[in-house]
Amino acid sequence: MNAMQPVRRTLLRDRAYEALRDAIVAGEIEPGTVVRDADLAERLGLSRAPVREAFSRLVDEGLLESKPQSYTRVTPVVASDVRDAASVVGAMHELVTRVAVPRLFAADVESMRSANERFAQAVQVGDVDTALRADDELHDVLVRVSGNRAAAATIARYTPLIRRLERRRFGQGGNCRSAGLHEQLIDACAAADVDEAVRVTAEIWRSLAGMDAPDDEEAH
Repeated sequence: MNAMQPVRRTLLRDRAYEALRDAIVAGEIEPGTVVRDADLAERLGLSRAPVREAFSRLVDEGLLESKPQSYTRVTPVVASDVRDAASVVGAMHELVTRVAVPRLFAADVESMRSANERFAQAVQVGDVDTALRADDELHDVLVRVSGNRAAAATIARYTPLIRRLERRRFGQGGNCRSAGLHEQLIDACAAADVDEAVRVTAEIWRSLAGMDAPDDEEAH
């Protein structure tokens, strides 16, 4: 009987946060939508407390905005916010790439190649969920091998702001990442060419920093 332990409050909070974050990034909860803790708690099968905690974290991360005693709503997709987030996330990826490349094993490089194959196939058929998941898996190899927890936390915090716009670009028939650039990055990693790997990483994220938001969502 000792194996049965109460579910910790932090796990409920994290569950609420991840569910709401993913729904906002996927566009299931659209920009401008007013969200209410009672409604979402019922949908998630949780009490209101962990949902409120999730709201606070999402406000801090820029996916929700709140006016006390008035409303909490999903933020618009603002080009300057996406550019700022992409610049920060890109800098963190350059950092982890510089540290990780000399530490990579052949199996790590193979994992990156496999992820890029899934990415390219998903882009070809317009499968945005699989494409972005494969993209995460590819870059997460370098994040993991670097061992830099601060960089990993920063990437995790700001990537959702970028993902919202990336998903829209995929939906409009384009894509914001290049399987070709990924291949260049992987080749540089395989050759243990740190400078080239960092250069390609910078190019990948520079293209994201230049993305524009839809005209109707430019203003707060």
